[in-house]
Amino acid sequence: MPLPDPSPDLASLDLLVSVGELGSISKAARAHGITQPAASMRLRSLERVLQVPLLERATTGARLTSAGVATAEWASAVLHGMRALLAGTAALRADHGSQLRLAASMTVAEYLLPRWLEQLAVAEPRVKVSLSMGNTGQVVAEVERGAVDLGFVEGPRPPGHLRSREIGRDELAVVVGAGHPWARRHKPLTATELAATPLVLREPGSGTREVLAEALAGEGLSPIAAMELASTTAIKAAAVSGRGPAVVSGLAVAGELATGRLVAVPCAGLGLGRAIRAVWAPGRPLPQVASRFVAIAAGKHPEGAPG
Repeated sequence: MPLPDPSPDLASLDLLVSVGELGSISKAARAHGITQPAASMRLRSLERVLQVPLLERATTGARLTSAGVATAEWASAVLHGMRALLAGTAALRADHGSQLRLAASMTVAEYLLPRWLEQLAVAEPRVKVSLSMGNTGQVVAEVERGAVDLGFVEGPRPPGHLRSREIGRDELAVVVGAGHPWARRHKPLTATELAATPLVLREPGSGTREVLAEALAGEGLSPIAAMELASTTAIKAAAVSGRGPAVVSGLAVAGELATGRLVAVPCAGLGLGRAIRAVWAPGRPLPQVASRFVAIAAGKHPEGAPG
């Protein structure tokens, strides 16, 4: 359907996502190279366009409302889509070279893939790359139907019907905002405490959700979702804003843990580690450029790539 007039602009949506990520309008304004009054004006304009209260404003600062957290999640998806569009049209502008069709889970796409693509651009400057992003289940489906040459997923085990190579490890973290009572706790959480607490979680089908569910199932437990969000950015914003504890990739929260905006809560007796894997369809050889990319992702010389 046609967009309403006026419709939200991408710069304002990007600013809203940054407020959620960084925890304040002033920090988001600095990150975007604008003044705080200009940022506040832009966000108020966005609220008028969307007709939704996005921020709770107080003398101590501003934080996202529940509607703001949800809107930031959707905005994050819009921005990812725009970046994918720009990457795709950039590939269309190239008139020569090989093509590499990739699909990646959100964690890999946001926190690992950019560095790998930089290395590929140096090693293979004529390669045209297309990328789709989704949760682990969606990536596996893309590989199965031949829509991509190569996928990257996380999870406790490889998809048995696909060929795969483990290229790294990730550990899930239970995190809370600095004001949450768990941030001051010294005793590790038990599995029972974690399962009894409503959590901010990824949606079913994501590798993160699968690892948590399997770890708790081993204790005869299952997680309770306070919120289900399809974006790690939105989950972090919800945790920072005090919406509840979250379970996310350790890769995704390294920056927030370093600055103290999020606090990791130890959890006793639960295995929350997972493998990051490259996956591809069986029965046909992996294209040479895809094989080289697996080697880059694994930190190996391209000559050591799988066939």
